Amino acid sequence: MPDTEATAATIQAQISQLTSPWFRYFLHYNPIPTLKKVKCPVLILNGERDVQVSAKINIEAINRALTEGGNKQVTTKIFPRLNHLFQECETGLPTEYQTIEQTIAPEVLDVMAGWIKKQ
Repeated sequence: MPDTEATAATIQAQISQLTSPWFRYFLHYNPIPTLKKVKCPVLILNGERDVQVSAKINIEAINRALTEGGNKQVTTKIFPRLNHLFQECETGLPTEYQTIEQTIAPEVLDVMAGWIKKQ
């Protein structure tokens, strides 16, 4: 039998988070005007199995905003089989996070280190 007090507390915590001023701001914030002002080199990374942020849509939108703003130093990469946390995964679902021992896939660290060295 579930602990109804714990369940009620969990539900209340989620309601509080979803109705907080920060979350409402987050939902309405449009990053495009800010991205168009960025002129420094940018590395955009996503995991292919990220179910929280669509890799293709996210990378294309960020890249488009940066390049429309005149940034000519944009590098993008989508990592196959990686989730939102850049971990090797099966489904990409957040419920899977706690079962994955890997902190971050070594290939992501390699790409980041190589990009930084080039800068």
